[in-house]
Amino acid sequence: MRRSVAVLVAVLGGVLPLRVRAQATGMPSYNAPYRAFQRSELGAVFSFPNGGGTGFEGMYRYARGTLDLGLRGGIFDPSGAGKAVLLVGVEARERVITHTIDFPLDGAIVFGAGASLVSGGSTLFVPVGLSLGRRVDPRGSTVSIVPYVQPTVSFVAGSGRTSALEFGFGVGADFRLSRVLDARVSGGLGDHPLTGVSIAAVWVH
Repeated sequence: MRRSVAVLVAVLGGVLPLRVRAQATGMPSYNAPYRAFQRSELGAVFSFPNGGGTGFEGMYRYARGTLDLGLRGGIFDPSGAGKAVLLVGVEARERVITHTIDFPLDGAIVFGAGASLVSGGSTLFVPVGLSLGRRVDPRGSTVSIVPYVQPTVSFVAGSGRTSALEFGFGVGADFRLSRVLDARVSGGLGDHPLTGVSIAAVWVH
């Protein structure tokens, strides 16, 4: 199992030549290796992809055994005079690695499908990634942190563009502020040092 994980990390993390807007709706929003909720969560996500513009999304996730499923949707407002883009997508996360003495990180496969929809320029995204991280509980603090990385490959196709596989490397942290509130920050690395940043506030149940 560890050998397979190492190979996957090498394949996904070792190739960063292309600019990537990661995840199901094409925004630079990544995922920690395990869920923060027992039943469900509801959140608001603000994304600032490299190149300008702002994404506004709502998201909802619920648990189904070791798998959790999510829906997200919203609007991307490009900079300048471009048309507003409708964002829709589904995501899933399956825990596949539990840390041991030999391998100190927890891991999950994260995958999904979605689209950015606009007249004359819609794009389909099908991302698959491996999220690796570990919860940290600072001594004397009620806040816990999950720093993580998520190498990702995404199939991208759309009107007016050639279908392609894009590669990226997500870096993020989830902050448990209370029993019901999380703050999450993530960004994607690729051609540029930072292809975008995403910030989320999430209510967990």
